[in-house]
Amino acid sequence: MSAVTMEEVASLQREFDWVLNVEVDTVLTQLKAAVTECAGKFPIAVGDTNNERPPQSDKFVLTNSDQLKVIVTLTGDCISAADVNLKLPRPHTKDAYHNTTVREDLPWMLQQVQDSANHLLMAMDALQTLPPDHKFASAAEVSHFLSMVMGSIQRARQALVVPKKRTLEDLVNSKNVKSLVPPLPREVAVSFYLQSWKLIFAVYHMVTDKGVSRFDRYQAECVVPWVNDVLLLLTVSLQTAQQLRDKLDIFQQYKQEIRLSRE
Repeated sequence: MSAVTMEEVASLQREFDWVLNVEVDTVLTQLKAAVTECAGKFPIAVGDTNNERPPQSDKFVLTNSDQLKVIVTLTGDCISAADVNLKLPRPHTKDAYHNTTVREDLPWMLQQVQDSANHLLMAMDALQTLPPDHKFASAAEVSHFLSMVMGSIQRARQALVVPKKRTLEDLVNSKNVKSLVPPLPREVAVSFYLQSWKLIFAVYHMVTDKGVSRFDRYQAECVVPWVNDVLLLLTVSLQTAQQLRDKLDIFQQYKQEIRLSRE
């Protein structure tokens, strides 16, 4: 091994030791702060975060030209009230008009919010149960820990960004439908869900045209500011963790030349 190569290896070793001894702690402190701030943006309790805060309520208007108009009150992880007005076109006959409301005593649950909060709590617990003076023994141990935390953060993000697919039968038979008073006819199925930073109200209307049945779909949406804040902080958290993982992966390429663990 030439003197220059030995010098490079010594430099790499010093850099790795600094990352393991100093930078890992710094990054995990930043990560803990980001996920804690993120939990504070949720309108419901996430572990001990927000426990003392009264449920946050916001009113939104979702409209789609003159076919759908919905005024909703979003409280915590549910739609606590809604006024729904539908004007649905039908082939060769008059439009169908339907009005319904969400009962205050039986709110429409947005399970995505609770699912996301549960995954975020797992990431928070993993970070907060690390003893303050904990020192990771190796690059592999840090990478394993980061993978576990990032998995929980990614699932928290996924819960809000990608709603679970539901069949029309699922929608018609959903327990949330019991929230609607008066009930909608069987040929109309509706759904409230979050997709990224938007609350979406979707309507599926079965019509018959020249003997052929089909479903027409309509939707109205609005931006939910707290979801936007949560997604931003989840993205920041993922980027913070990923940058440290990328750095450790570079050192792994030199595992034959340098020691990737604590002395």
